[in-house]
Amino acid sequence: MKKDIDIPKTEGIAIAVVREWNEEFLSQDWNAYILNQRTDLIEMVLVVTKGYDVELKTSTMRHAIKEILPNSYAKIELMQEDVLELNNEFYVTFFAEGKLFEKKFVFRKNTINDRALQDIPFMDARGVLMK
Repeated sequence: MKKDIDIPKTEGIAIAVVREWNEEFLSQDWNAYILNQRTDLIEMVLVVTKGYDVELKTSTMRHAIKEILPNSYAKIELMQEDVLELNNEFYVTFFAEGKLFEKKFVFRKNTINDRALQDIPFMDARGVLMK
């Protein structure tokens, strides 16, 4: 029975945490984005985020995005400096090709920092990327 269940391999999706200037608060902020590096539209995107460590845990946040065009991106959330000291998990599910896809991304604690910045595809920005 289990052998009859088709679980498609999820490729072409990435999470980027980007350091950006915030005009409203005149500060540098970290923002999380989901990138659709696929050649097709992804729909009904759900991103569940949480931060955790041995002793600390953040609230679980759920973000719904109607669709993300091919070779495009969408903002997920602002990340406060305090949560960068925790493991940050992004659990992504979406529909494409008439199937449900899922993938978990985990940024280990203290890996989101200025030393890890790289160019982010489709964005005129630098950040920490996880594929």
